[in-house]
Amino acid sequence: MNIAQVLTESLPYIQRFTGKTIVIKYGGNAMIDETLKHGFARDIVLMKLVGMNPVVVHGGGPQIGAVLTELGIESNFVDGMRVTDSKTMDVVQMVLGGLVNQDIVSLINQHGGKALGLTGKDTNLINARKMLIERSSPDLQVPEIVDIGHVGEVKSINREVLDVVLASDIIPVIAPIGVGDNNETYNINADLVAGKLAEELDAEKLILLTDVPGLNDKDGKLLSGLDAAEVDLLIENETITGGMLPKIHCALSAINNGVKTAHIIDGRVAHALMLEVLTDEGVGTLISAQPT
Repeated sequence: MNIAQVLTESLPYIQRFTGKTIVIKYGGNAMIDETLKHGFARDIVLMKLVGMNPVVVHGGGPQIGAVLTELGIESNFVDGMRVTDSKTMDVVQMVLGGLVNQDIVSLINQHGGKALGLTGKDTNLINARKMLIERSSPDLQVPEIVDIGHVGEVKSINREVLDVVLASDIIPVIAPIGVGDNNETYNINADLVAGKLAEELDAEKLILLTDVPGLNDKDGKLLSGLDAAEVDLLIENETITGGMLPKIHCALSAINNGVKTAHIIDGRVAHALMLEVLTDEGVGTLISAQPT
């Protein structure tokens, strides 16, 4: 695709999404590879410059794991969620709210944007409650409730500060740390935070960067466009399983609560964000509430 064709193709998308909020979950290899990191930052700056309102929510699991290993603190997981005791929570806050968040802010600023780093504790942005995991077993008459420590789920979003930020030329970069009713601190899955923010902000799009091309059928072929009913069927017939399920449930919740479309894209592709938002073909799977 030549440069003139790309620019011409992007125009109607820029016009359509001007003034619209787009929530991006930033994670995976796109957060580790230096070239991809700079490309992501440039894409975010470009989105803001052409009139869109990007909101970045980031993860940081590998970075947290590396620091825990250095400190000799063992990492344990239950159903994909990191068991977070008080010592681990201190590391999570330091890594997510400090190191990772400020690295992303600095990169966006370096490429000409104006980014503001936030955690869910700032201005009580993310009100959270403890997440309890239920485990069923044939040997148990009632499900077992598993307490995994300072791990939370989103109870509510205080959008007041985000409304102010999005009305300006500032790009919010949010670490998925929430605060409870009694000032407890919670580690929250970044996909869940991104999804709830998209719902609360009436976002045009929720974009989840992953380390896979998107959703595939059972023959390994990429499914580029799906509606909610088709996704439900893929879950039912176990085409979608394992680690992709939480992302899919997050995407379905978003589109069922007012977000126009959800996208699962390959963050390993250079400028995947721009290719998905501003070109006809895109680079991942688009999910909408109704058939298009």
